[in-house]
Amino acid sequence: MNSDRHLKELLPEKPSELKRNLSIFLLISIIYASGSFTNFSLSKLLGNLKEGADLLDRMFFPPDFAYAKRLLLPMLETIQISFVGTVIGSFFAIPIAVFSARNISANKSVGVFFRLFLNLFRTIPALVFAAFFASVFGFGSFSGMMALLVFTIGLVAKLTYEAIENIDPGPLEALTAAGAGQGAIFRYAIVPQVLPQFLSYVLYSFEINIRASAVLGYVGAGGIGEYYDRTLSFLKYDKAGTIVLLTFFVILAIDLISARLRARLI
Repeated sequence: MNSDRHLKELLPEKPSELKRNLSIFLLISIIYASGSFTNFSLSKLLGNLKEGADLLDRMFFPPDFAYAKRLLLPMLETIQISFVGTVIGSFFAIPIAVFSARNISANKSVGVFFRLFLNLFRTIPALVFAAFFASVFGFGSFSGMMALLVFTIGLVAKLTYEAIENIDPGPLEALTAAGAGQGAIFRYAIVPQVLPQFLSYVLYSFEINIRASAVLGYVGAGGIGEYYDRTLSFLKYDKAGTIVLLTFFVILAIDLISARLRARLI
């Protein structure tokens, strides 16, 4: 009897059916309210499927492959914008991540400031940065690069300082007890543990920036996005489909290469 009673005490209590039903009802209510607020209509969705299929047919069956030759240089520009913005942004992200990490930041108020700084910058989309820099520096690839640079700082610094906070504290404590300086502690205790993850975050940021830079041309920030704007503005759906396909294959190739590199790093 005592063993049965002890077993019952160890077993988790069965969740209340009332609580479960209330949770389901609340979820359905939120979905319904959100759909009503956005004027979602299932009948309109189903009624316009034919128009959507016709548009896809005009875009991709067949795409204008002759137009693809004109897209090679803009696509190369897009890759260059993303690469430069990622590399420079990742470089500036390093000190921000170091100052933000709670376990190595000497001044707590400085760490709070940088974490708030990162939270602010991560809430602003790259497209907004592109519009801002385009108004400051004018239209062109430099504005797009600056937008991706700032976006990369927020993303890579956030992920890196979280990685620093989760490192093994043993080497850090051993070097500190041995009287090592901050430079030696950073080089021998932090960098070896964080470097593979940091490089993985840089590659991940590069993937995201390739996708983001494809639409930065809508605000005059250069790259393939300007051709998206032109073709869709003049309803050249076959040419727009060619741009979509080219962008898809470029991003797919970069994702595959990046995934293999990240697998070797981690």
